[in-house]
Amino acid sequence: MDITLTLSQEFGTTLTHTTNIINLMDEGCTIPFIARYRKELTGSADDQMLKNFEDRLKYLRSLTKRKEEVFKLIDEQGNMTEEIKKSLDDALTLTEVEDIYRPFKPKRKTRASVAIAKGLQPLADFILKQANPKLLEESQKFVNPEKEVNSAEEAIQGAKDIIAEMISDNAQLRKILREKMTKFGEISTKLNPKKAEDEGAYVYEMYANYKSKISQTPSFRILAINRGEKEDFLKVSLELNEEDALNQIYKMFILKNSCYEDLLKEVCVDSYKRLIFDSIEREIRNDLTNEANEQAIKMFGVNLRPLLMQPPLKGKVILGLDPAYRTGCKIAVINELGTVLDTAVVYPTPPQNKIAEAEERLTMLINKHNVDVIAIGNGTATKESEIFVANLIKKLNRKVSYAVVNEAGASVYSASKLGAQEFPDFDVALRSAVSIARRLQDPLAELIKIDVKSIGVGQYQHDMPQARLSEVLDGVVESCVNSVGVDVNTASASLLSHVAGLNSAIAKNIENYRHEKGVFKSREELKKVPKLGEKAFEQCAGFLRVPDGKNILDNTGVHPETYGATEKLLSHFGLSDEDVKNGKLELLPKLVEHEGAEKVAQIIGVGVPTLNDIVAELLKPGRDVRDELPKPILKSELLSIEDLKPGMVLTGVVRNVIDFGVFVDISVHQDGLVHISEISKDYIKHPSEVLKVGDVVNVKVLSVDPQKKRISLTIKGCDKAPDEN
Repeated sequence: MDITLTLSQEFGTTLTHTTNIINLMDEGCTIPFIARYRKELTGSADDQMLKNFEDRLKYLRSLTKRKEEVFKLIDEQGNMTEEIKKSLDDALTLTEVEDIYRPFKPKRKTRASVAIAKGLQPLADFILKQANPKLLEESQKFVNPEKEVNSAEEAIQGAKDIIAEMISDNAQLRKILREKMTKFGEISTKLNPKKAEDEGAYVYEMYANYKSKISQTPSFRILAINRGEKEDFLKVSLELNEEDALNQIYKMFILKNSCYEDLLKEVCVDSYKRLIFDSIEREIRNDLTNEANEQAIKMFGVNLRPLLMQPPLKGKVILGLDPAYRTGCKIAVINELGTVLDTAVVYPTPPQNKIAEAEERLTMLINKHNVDVIAIGNGTATKESEIFVANLIKKLNRKVSYAVVNEAGASVYSASKLGAQEFPDFDVALRSAVSIARRLQDPLAELIKIDVKSIGVGQYQHDMPQARLSEVLDGVVESCVNSVGVDVNTASASLLSHVAGLNSAIAKNIENYRHEKGVFKSREELKKVPKLGEKAFEQCAGFLRVPDGKNILDNTGVHPETYGATEKLLSHFGLSDEDVKNGKLELLPKLVEHEGAEKVAQIIGVGVPTLNDIVAELLKPGRDVRDELPKPILKSELLSIEDLKPGMVLTGVVRNVIDFGVFVDISVHQDGLVHISEISKDYIKHPSEVLKVGDVVNVKVLSVDPQKKRISLTIKGCDKAPDEN
């Protein structure tokens, strides 16, 4: 297999660009670095394409390696033929390769292997030739009591067992039947009668007697069925028209006018029912699970990106409130830089209900520290806490708003080693309050401190293959961190560790260097950090910012390797570093366009994509790409689920995007579901085509069930302004 050619065809890239991407990856370049600073070599491939490219490259290399291993194993047995060699060369998947190897793979003891050991393979071959009808006479030759073949009938049965296994091991047949099962087969589920009365069985109510075509069963149903089977609530099976499957086997193994048609049909039925079907069923169940897992993991990544990229709430003093009942609400006040100014515990919720005392304490903190916003975690006791805060705000002399913050994973951070290192003198709950406040202030910087699987924007994440899930989500985190850029003088080691080219050890060394030597004054100074070598510097430098450094370019996404080209660009148009600092480059794009981008790029010695990136960075030094996104919704009043009525139009925030719809926070403590059919007037295959986590949307209430805490919403026809609360 020519891997370069295959990748070029699959990704629509030129052979040159494909070769360059492979070489860059093999050299240890990170995806963010390749996407941002090697556009000329890759044809401006973005990080998502490069990630998919990397995954496919790994698979094709694994496939090639396995082909070589299988070739060697078969060849060492002396069984290699031109036909097998061609089949291996043509195999496009690891499954096909394993099917080819199957007849030659050492097996545990089977009926066929026992028959072969008794010397009955020649009799099986005699039957398969289907030329000589004298089977009884031929089988007499194999009667041998010493080998436990006591009669002609026993010899024939052993030969039939050998043929049944040969049929089952046929790679071409397995491929055909697998395709038939995938295309025409059905998946069927039934509720386990022994668990029908158990608590939790209601969750699988729709699967109590469920059947659908395998090809039309969405991935989220596969995952739900798998979980139900794992929890022993469901019995699951695949079904295929048996007559069609057997006719396919007859066609392949029984010759026209065969003298052994009836005998071979009997063998085919035995092979299908005893050996083939269960095996193919397992393979397809495994394939369905893998595909569903991959879809769910990618969806998790799709949801995670906008969550991490939520705009920071800059320049605000924030009071974080971690709601609770018996143990009280934990309070932490942070300043504009995230530094903790004050902490407290108040008890406005049941069973204490010390509302007046809590109001007095929070009012004092708000006035003392000039609090602008209150961030409320959306966990236990959120509704009561939100009511308390909304009523408190009405009594304040200062303008204060509040926001409900997704606190998923805050407790994980609080109890983590990192949480203990940051706040050794705080108890776990107070750390959660700090985390909630910081999540509103700078979501990216705070959320990367926890295991992103705990953030709760996916489905069935605990059922996923954890290594693959971590790999994909870490890639999303890396992409987000590097697209935003990191202030090298304020970033925590946990944030720095996600910068391209850095690891946790180097990130910690950067943090230690700051403590010992003071703030970095230039990117070049990074080379003095222990273990931060030339390769690491090449990969990370462009993503690290030095806001108050000597060189203004150190506060941009311009890579140090193109500083010379950037200076040439400025000089060519009579501009200076001072013009960059003072934001006086608004005419630069027009000057480049007037002279011609290709000509200017040639003059300064870079490609056009790099020129365009340099110009964009010079226009907004120190810019934060998140500032261009919609700001978080801040409130001062609230609704409850009991206030909702069908037909009401409200503003909400998308909290989760899943295969069958989206969940929207409409500030009633219970997210409402917008089914995929209610998202758009036009047909869409998946909600992610239209919406992402963090989107602010107008929704209309379709139905409300306060008892079951179910809210059904629609986005269709919601162009009008929301109803007044």
